Amino acid sequence: MSRYAKVVVVALLSLTGVAIAQHTSPATSSERKVIARVAPTYPELARRMHIGGVVKVEAVVRANGTVKSARVLGGHPVLVDAAIQAVEKWKFEPAQSETTEAVQVSFEWSE
Repeated sequence: MSRYAKVVVVALLSLTGVAIAQHTSPATSSERKVIARVAPTYPELARRMHIGGVVKVEAVVRANGTVKSARVLGGHPVLVDAAIQAVEKWKFEPAQSETTEAVQVSFEWSE
């Protein structure tokens, strides 16, 4: 097998694994209502560069409604830290068990 063919095979296997991982969703996913939303602090660098947009965040929410952890699913790198810090302070409605919630944090700059 040529070196090029090996690279192609490895790339295809890697992409297949990524595709399978993306289609696997946690069994505890739900859509709990946010009862207290903390606005993110707009990063100064983003303000100076006129960067805005949406950051998608996955939050693991305890049964009592507090956020256990949060991780970025997508968004501008300059905005992600502020989005995570805000979502970690959010409060969700109580539930029977821990759930995973996908939320969006919007950043809109104005002069």
